Amino acid sequence: MLARLRSDIQCVLDRDPAARSVFEVVTCYPGLHAVWLHRPAHWCWTHGFKWLGRFISHIARFLTGIEIHPGAKVGERVFFDHAMGVVVGETAEIGDGCTIYQGVTLGGTSLYKGTKRHPTLGKDVVVSAGAKVLGGFLVGDGAKIGSNAVVIKPVPAGATAVGIPARIIPSKTGESADVTDPKFQASWPDRQHRQPGAPDCAAVVRDRETLAVIA
Repeated sequence: MLARLRSDIQCVLDRDPAARSVFEVVTCYPGLHAVWLHRPAHWCWTHGFKWLGRFISHIARFLTGIEIHPGAKVGERVFFDHAMGVVVGETAEIGDGCTIYQGVTLGGTSLYKGTKRHPTLGKDVVVSAGAKVLGGFLVGDGAKIGSNAVVIKPVPAGATAVGIPARIIPSKTGESADVTDPKFQASWPDRQHRQPGAPDCAAVVRDRETLAVIA
């Protein structure tokens, strides 16, 4: 059990550059608290204590702003980053190492009880802010869902889904469909290469009321 708790904490430290200490993660990360509260709720749900499981998840929602149905299955090293407004449905499954950002819904499109209504995320899936993944299908290992995408069909392993409705960008052979690769990132402009008359982006002064860019 202690090893599992340490793994939960370490995955936050590994994936959030803003996390500075174990103490900060344990006390100030609602995504971690949501995972920890989900485990007893899920245990109650699977052992016949349905109301108690729902009540624990209700308390977790009140405390963290993250709603995980006690029937949902959450794997190891799952990180809910920021995660206010996340909703995870009853038959959803979240694989090991997934990262889920704020405003995400793992929802359903069916009202039939006893059926697989919510998505299954494979291992190491990233679901970006505001995305909606709707239906009882599989999102493959290592896939990425873009911000505000609405996904209504399966996503192959390693692919990226973007848009409304989401279109699938398959991964290249032997490569991840990861647009966070350094070659896609904008570099910080320096003083030597900025255009004449352009503001010096390195000299930005922010106070409580104004944002001034000093040339």
